[in-house]
Amino acid sequence: MKKAASIYDVARESGVSVFTVSAVVNNKSHVGKALREKVEAAIRKLNYRPNLIARSLAKQRTHTIGMIVPDIGNPFFPSVVRGTEDAAQRHGYNLLLCNSDDSLEKEEKAIELLLSKRVDGILLTKAAEDFHPSIRQMIKQVNIPFVLVMRTYPKLTRDAVITDDYHGAYEAVSHLARAGRKRIALISGPLKVSNAKERWQGFVDALKAEGLPFEQDLVIEGDYRMESGYRAGHSLFSRRPDGIYVANYLMTVGLLKAAEEMGLRCPEDFGLVSFDDYPWLGIFRPRLTTVELPKHQLGSEAAELLIRRITGDTSKPVLIKLQPELRIRESCGFALHVSAGPDEKPLV
Repeated sequence: MKKAASIYDVARESGVSVFTVSAVVNNKSHVGKALREKVEAAIRKLNYRPNLIARSLAKQRTHTIGMIVPDIGNPFFPSVVRGTEDAAQRHGYNLLLCNSDDSLEKEEKAIELLLSKRVDGILLTKAAEDFHPSIRQMIKQVNIPFVLVMRTYPKLTRDAVITDDYHGAYEAVSHLARAGRKRIALISGPLKVSNAKERWQGFVDALKAEGLPFEQDLVIEGDYRMESGYRAGHSLFSRRPDGIYVANYLMTVGLLKAAEEMGLRCPEDFGLVSFDDYPWLGIFRPRLTTVELPKHQLGSEAAELLIRRITGDTSKPVLIKLQPELRIRESCGFALHVSAGPDEKPLV
């Protein structure tokens, strides 16, 4: 096997010093055009590939960022991760991805792993509960930037890119009320995490604004997984709410499975709004009314913010709050409760 060309081979071929080759490879501005072209020609002829590991050690950067999400199997996160990777690659960074399963223990192990890989910064969707003192100390010693994604955790950093979950929940419940639903239930996420709290608060405030009662036994805390939506469905349907707001897509799937088993139909027996939208939801009958979250943008803007911090931006902390979009379809049952005029089509 032919030995790979070294920086010394390029220097000999182009008749310049190793330092000049290094300056060209690292795109330093002080090398003149003619000399740069001569070195670049030698690089192409010898098929020289810089030693990226050596370069990162010299610069004290690896051009790699880490990302920790609760579960890449959740349909929400692939688009977020793709947005992150697209933005990172535009800036010459690679991405290392870890799953925490929303477990503090797994999250801390992932942080240790990423720090051992010498990533330049970390994007984190924080699990519930506080870091142990040993992890806090490790993060402090390494002193790399963190940016939070979807959830806030001020004890680590105030840099975060999130969605306006309060507003999304408020709009979802208000729409159910406009569709004539009077007893509206909630299947929430785990209330120890910030976005679940915001969605809960939006639910409560929308009920109040619409003059509808808050019934504690119509509120069930889930964990953003399908099984918790299924259990919540069996519990809620025995209490006969006429409207349900579910705080994420996977729990909605679980709820609909419970409804099918109990012989209940949407929207005839209950109106439904779910958080987050996906292309395949068009095959659901009825088509689901959802609160769409800008997933790709979320990942992209988080990566952009992290890379600004890595490259020396020391401005005040940034909280970027992206706006959701209510997508109205048939699952709330407007046509069942709202009379249309003679020349009007009923809203769905």
